[in-house]
Amino acid sequence: MRKLKYYIETFGCQMNDHDSLAIASMLEDAGYAKAPRPAEADLILVNTCTIRDKADQKAYSQIGRWRLLKKEKPEVIIGVGGCMAQSDGRGVLSRVPFVDFVFGTQNMHNILQMADEVRQKRLRPVWTAMPGDPAAMEALYSHAKADGIKAFITVMQGCDNYCSYCIVPYVRGRELSRPSAEIVAEARKLAEGGVREVTLLGQNVNSYGQKGGDGADFAELIRKVGEVEGILRIRFTTSHPKDLTDRLIDIFASEPKAMPHIHLPVQSGSDAILRAMNRKYDRAHYLGLIAKLRAARPDIAITTDFIVGFPGESDADFEETLSLMREVVFDNCFSFKFSPRRGTKASSMEGVVAEKVKEERLARLQDLQLGHTTAKSLAEIGQKRVVLVEGSSKAGGGQLSGRTPQNRIVNFRGDAALLGREVEVKITAAWPNSLAGEL
Repeated sequence: MRKLKYYIETFGCQMNDHDSLAIASMLEDAGYAKAPRPAEADLILVNTCTIRDKADQKAYSQIGRWRLLKKEKPEVIIGVGGCMAQSDGRGVLSRVPFVDFVFGTQNMHNILQMADEVRQKRLRPVWTAMPGDPAAMEALYSHAKADGIKAFITVMQGCDNYCSYCIVPYVRGRELSRPSAEIVAEARKLAEGGVREVTLLGQNVNSYGQKGGDGADFAELIRKVGEVEGILRIRFTTSHPKDLTDRLIDIFASEPKAMPHIHLPVQSGSDAILRAMNRKYDRAHYLGLIAKLRAARPDIAITTDFIVGFPGESDADFEETLSLMREVVFDNCFSFKFSPRRGTKASSMEGVVAEKVKEERLARLQDLQLGHTTAKSLAEIGQKRVVLVEGSSKAGGGQLSGRTPQNRIVNFRGDAALLGREVEVKITAAWPNSLAGEL
C-alpha cells in the first residue's frame, strides 16, 4: 500500500518552524512520508504567521498558488493553520474556497483527525478553540525527534502581557507552562539522538511556571535541563524584561551550560512610548537589567527588538531610542516599522506616524546598529572562542560552521568528524554577521 505524503509550508518565527517540525514528526509517526514538492503530496499544510500585515499577505499569496494544483488533483487535502488561521478562522475558507480545513494554534495535534474528516466525511472542519489544555502540547511535542546538532523545546504557550501592538495573546492564547519533567524528558530524548544544544522556546519564557507546570520556575528548569547528559549548551527565547528576575540573571553566572547570550526586546527607549505600548517597565528598569546581566556575565551578548513609528512617537521619543542604543551598544537587533494589527489597542490609537517618517527612522536606527554590530565583530579578531560545530558552512569551500557561546557564526576549515563537538577556534576575520577562524 502506498504511503500518504505530506508537504508543509511555514511562515514566520522560530516557534512556527518548531511547530512545523513537530507536526512533521507526528505525521511520520502516523505513517506519512515527506513529499519533496507540493505536487507529490496528498496533504499540504500551511503554518501561518500574523505578527505583521505582510505575513498575512505572503501566506494568502502562497495558498493562492495552489488553486491550479487543487483543480488538477482534487483529492489533495489542503489545511491552513497557525496564527493567521487562528485570527481569520472560517474566513480562510471564504477567502480561499479550495482550502479543506483550518486549524488554530492549539489544535495542531488534531491535524490527522481533521484530514480524516475531509477524506472520509467530506467535511470542511474549522478548529480554532483555545481550551488551554496542557495535554494538547504533549500530544504534539511528544513526537519531537533529533534533526541535527541543535533543537528547540517549547516550554510554554501563550502570553498574558497584552502589549498594545501585539496580537500574540489573541492568536496563541493565555500563558500555560508544560511540566518540567516532560521538558527534561524531551531534552533527554533529543540528546540521545545527537542534539548538543537546545533552545527553550516560548512567547515569554521568563514567566515559565507562573501558570501550569509543576512548581519549577524558569531558572530551576534551566538547571534541570543542564543535568541532561549530552546537552552541552542551553539557550532560551524570548525574554520579557518585566519578568527577568535576579534568580534568572544568576543562571548566566552559575550554570555553565547556559550560554552568554540573551535576546531582551526593549522596543523603544522612550518612557512615554513604553507606557503606550503597555510594556510594564521603563527605560531605567531596562538599563538596570543590562547592568545586572553584564555584572553576572561580563562577556554576555545582548540582542533586542525595536519598533519605530509607534503611534504618537515624536522626534524626541525616537532620539531617546537612539540614545538608549548608544548607551547599551547591543550586539544586534531586529527592527521594524510599526504595523497595526486588527483587534489590538494600538490599531486605533491617535498620532499615526507617516510612512516616510517611519522609513527614515528605521534607516537611521539600522545604520547605528550596523556600526555597533560591526565593531563588536571586529573586536573578535585575534580572540580564541569555543565553537560548537553544527555542520558544513553555507560559505562553501569545504568549511565547517558553528557558533560561539555568544551566538556568533564562525566559518573555519576542519574535518567533518568534528560535527557535534566543541572546538577552540582563533578568529582571523570578521564581518557584521559572521566570523572566520582557524582551529
